[in-house]
Amino acid sequence: MASDVKHTRQEYGIREEAQDFPMMVVLSFIYVCNAGCPNCPYNNSDIREDYADALYMPDDLFKRIADECGRYGSMLRISGGGEPMLHPNAVELLEYAKAQGAKVGLITNGSAFAEGDLERLIAAGVDALEFSVDAGDAETYAWARPGLDWDTLNDNVRQAVEIRNRLGSPTRVVVSAINQEGVDVAEVEAHWSPIADKVQIRKYLTWGYNEDHSADATAYLPPEERIPCPWLFERFNIDSRGFATICGEDIAFAEKFANVHERSIKDIWHGPEFARLRELHLAGKGHEIPICAKCPDWKYRSWEYNYWKIMRDADAVKESRGSVGK
Repeated sequence: MASDVKHTRQEYGIREEAQDFPMMVVLSFIYVCNAGCPNCPYNNSDIREDYADALYMPDDLFKRIADECGRYGSMLRISGGGEPMLHPNAVELLEYAKAQGAKVGLITNGSAFAEGDLERLIAAGVDALEFSVDAGDAETYAWARPGLDWDTLNDNVRQAVEIRNRLGSPTRVVVSAINQEGVDVAEVEAHWSPIADKVQIRKYLTWGYNEDHSADATAYLPPEERIPCPWLFERFNIDSRGFATICGEDIAFAEKFANVHERSIKDIWHGPEFARLRELHLAGKGHEIPICAKCPDWKYRSWEYNYWKIMRDADAVKESRGSVGK
């Protein structure tokens, strides 16, 4: 857990690794899901209805993005408004991205892997499989992840670790749980730590749609200090239509301002839109940006405990256990 981690730093700005190209490109890959999780902002909004014509990211758009990310070794984080493994071409597309040189992090509820899917993904060298578990026991899981099966989840996480070790793949196997009312995160840690490489306890985010049911509202970035949000300096978000928005908090893409069909990711990353937003944040004026002014989750961003630290922590556990593919 992150209680002993410093979440701010002395100097802010684009990270060295993101000077040329975003470190992470987050894709709204799919808007179809097989779970009814009460903490999911897509279940608590009409966003999926708004994307009825674009429920799945088209193959050609994904490949356009993967080609560009591959040139810079950027991380493609496969996420969005549903379960990515329900995309009919998920495995083939992730294999394609790896073949182009992109890093790939898949966020999954662990329920929809067909026979052979895990083997193919891990053989391709997918960099991280992140299973959203949200529970340390079957009873809690039934409440937190309605529609899914506890035994299937456990089988697939264990199978992922077994395949990774057998193939000598570098894939990290991470599980995550939201620190929310009704979930005992100590039980989550106790159940999953012996199995996965890393247990990530997440803050409860409202995304502007959920009621706040956080079990730990301690801020990482004190709101009164108006510390810049790190997401503008490392991440890039694209929806299934190819639109970019200023921040992952904008899950409805209400503030979209460019499309990767018309401009490259690199051009947008270095364009005037992002420059203006970053300048405002660096000047302590991020609250002048409409979506930032009403962001309920800015305080939970961290400049130090981030995706990259989670990957390092997972690697350290793999090494300590003597797992192959370190």
